[in-house]
Amino acid sequence: MTRSEELAFVYTGRPGRVIFERGARAKVVEELERLGVSSAIIITTPAQADVAEEFASALGKRAGVVYTGAAQHTPTEVTEDAMETLRSAGANGCLAIGGGSTIGLSKAIALRTDLPQLVVPTTFAGSEMTPILGQTQAGRKTTLTDPKVQPETVIYDPDLLATLPREIAGPSALNAIAHSMEALYAREANPVIDMFAEESIRALGESVPVFMGEGDPAHAYETALYGAWLGGICLGSVGMAIHHKICHTLGGTFDLNHADVHCLMLPYSAAYNREAAPRAMAAIARALGADDGPKGLFRLMQVAARVTSLRDFGLTEADLDRAADLSVENPYWNPRPVTREGVREMLQQAWQGQEP
Repeated sequence: MTRSEELAFVYTGRPGRVIFERGARAKVVEELERLGVSSAIIITTPAQADVAEEFASALGKRAGVVYTGAAQHTPTEVTEDAMETLRSAGANGCLAIGGGSTIGLSKAIALRTDLPQLVVPTTFAGSEMTPILGQTQAGRKTTLTDPKVQPETVIYDPDLLATLPREIAGPSALNAIAHSMEALYAREANPVIDMFAEESIRALGESVPVFMGEGDPAHAYETALYGAWLGGICLGSVGMAIHHKICHTLGGTFDLNHADVHCLMLPYSAAYNREAAPRAMAAIARALGADDGPKGLFRLMQVAARVTSLRDFGLTEADLDRAADLSVENPYWNPRPVTREGVREMLQQAWQGQEP
């Protein structure tokens, strides 16, 4: 055993049915029937309204209503609007088609109604595999864990990613790596999740340079979706740490794109824990074929990111002060103590775009 001389852990498997197959979207009607859903609210974003309508046509009488108002960070006002639509349509289940914004809204509805969810991811969000919900109200993003928000069934169809733009795919994939990275040094870490996490980082790290290049991304997207699924299991099985806390703070407070901020901050939050979590850093380096985990993540971020510094997001140094203050309020557990000075230094590096 390499974890320690004394092996001790608690592992709890999460319920849920997963179908991973090209063309698996054709099984949506069958899976809704399995869940007892006779009338579904089909949830998506404005950008994927056409895809949602295609699913609605295929569902026939099981398509209760299409709701295209999902928004990033799951604002509570959007959830309340969707709830009105749900009640008016008399829907008795949710079909979510999209990425983290769509899945978040489906979870928010399930939290309030306990209706069954069928999720069809079209990005590498990973949220579909977790009982975790992040919601934003009055500029503050908070998270909760509740079994009611864990989707009952997830259909992964790699064909649905065929037209995913590279500028969305890259940040989304690094967001998935964040789930696996933090699982390696989580307080609840265990050998099963360690294996999932390292394999997830390997699959995603191998795929990103391929689909961000000029070649055919189809196989790389499929491999990355596999890695994102593993990362979602990691996120749903153990706790989050400094990376997720700082990203929730930045995203919720300054309305930054969820995947973009995760992608940018990944190497900096890894570096924050470099000395405190050497075993995790070694696993990351191994998975990426790098000499140093945070530096390997930095190089991958440079390939994948649309935004490569907090300054390019439009944040000021005064904003960094505010983010540092908020990040130490109710901090998540982390292997290195979370201090205001340490977080502010990390943010400064990310603001300048320096290699950590």
